[in-house]
Amino acid sequence: MCKIDYLQYMNPISLTPQRKEVMKHIEQFVDYATANFLKPIEKMWQPNDFLPNSIDRKEFDEQLTELRETAAEMDYDFWAVLIGDTITEEALPTYESWISGMDSVDIKSDKGWGAWTRRWTAEENRHGDLLNKYLYLSGKVDMRAVEQSVQYLLADGMDIQTDFDPYKTFMYTSFQELATNISHRRVATLAKQSGNKILSKICGMIASEEAVHGKAYAAFISKIFEVDASEMMLAFADMMKKKIVMPAHNLRELGIAVGDTFTHFSEAAQRLGVYTSKDYVDILERLLAEWKISDIGGLTPDAEKAQEYLMRLPDRLTRILGRFKVPQKEYAYSWII
Repeated sequence: MCKIDYLQYMNPISLTPQRKEVMKHIEQFVDYATANFLKPIEKMWQPNDFLPNSIDRKEFDEQLTELRETAAEMDYDFWAVLIGDTITEEALPTYESWISGMDSVDIKSDKGWGAWTRRWTAEENRHGDLLNKYLYLSGKVDMRAVEQSVQYLLADGMDIQTDFDPYKTFMYTSFQELATNISHRRVATLAKQSGNKILSKICGMIASEEAVHGKAYAAFISKIFEVDASEMMLAFADMMKKKIVMPAHNLRELGIAVGDTFTHFSEAAQRLGVYTSKDYVDILERLLAEWKISDIGGLTPDAEKAQEYLMRLPDRLTRILGRFKVPQKEYAYSWII
């Protein structure tokens, strides 16, 4: 039931000569971004820094007891959201494959897009590792059920509707990194309010990195707007017309249809206020301001229409989403003990 077209995946759409030229043009900035938005490995935190010390048995037992005691205070919807966020992070191989499948990315290169993609992946990979280990140690989660969902998500694939177009892909990642920042940051706040300092610190650190990654991808788009504004405007509008789907939109559990569990996960996030429809509109408004969409001139007629559409979209979405009611009934996940 995978929605991705693997024939297209193995043979991604070739870029026009103009887009290839644009992607090559901004590669020098990409090298700057790799050096300044991503940290050297020797200076990074690692999952082990936030987890019980497994080398010292006495210290490990004491720290594990504290971790489990604070975990016991978190409510059902909270666990649903934390597990869903973890599974989303664990599906990183799919996201890397999507970016590296673009025509303009030489994944073997030690500079430019290839270097950025590998380094970004390496930094992101720690997020899933840390959250997964926390879930395992918490004693609140059926890890086999979680592992099945991770495997399903990787096996089912995804289609973020960017057509392997770098303009659309980086527009998507700009939006999505901001969304994951919001989600992890609010989970950190809820954990802190419940007295769970360990988890609050974990999610806060992850959120801060997602924010930096979002700035990098937004900067890539800014550079594209400088040299190919009309095509970038059209790509931005196209992605918003399709709607930005979450990377885990195919999330499911054993015996559940593709995507059904994601619906319940999204509803839990809405109930908790971790990620809401209003946040979707707020991110759009933030990107419109970041890229100064209203001020861009010299566009083709079609791009001008796309610009008008984008500037009207926040109000339109606010009216539509204002009619949406979040279901209050909780769903019984196989993940949660």
